[in-house]
Amino acid sequence: MTDSAAQSGWLLWALLSAAFAALTAIFAKIGLAGVNSDMATLIRTVVILGVLGVFVQATGRWMNPLTLSGRTWLFLVLSGLATGASWTCYFRALKIGEASKVAPVDKLSLLLVVLFAVLFLGERPSLREWLGIAMVGAGVVVLAFK
Repeated sequence: MTDSAAQSGWLLWALLSAAFAALTAIFAKIGLAGVNSDMATLIRTVVILGVLGVFVQATGRWMNPLTLSGRTWLFLVLSGLATGASWTCYFRALKIGEASKVAPVDKLSLLLVVLFAVLFLGERPSLREWLGIAMVGAGVVVLAFK
């Protein structure tokens, strides 16, 4: 894959991620009827585990996880814990709130990702990128709060 193809490829995956995240909120809100949010999160997690297991095997990307470095394990475990906490909070919010209000507040994570990327990864967004990030943040605030 060329550098330009790789650089433009991220956008397609990010747009697909956004579309699936939107469907996640809608499907979850409907699916939460009659079940507590923690049980719903567990069911969702089991489905994800199965689908990813099949996907990794089918694409030939399986590798022995014991060959990964301790640092890789540490940060993947921390990421998994953060994901679990995020999903638990998200499903609880969806259970009691409207999806059209919960999802925009959840997207405040965008601002936090940028902040953490600057602080911990040394990333330096351009002025144009900061402007776009601020606009998204302002949009989230307008949508989420009356």
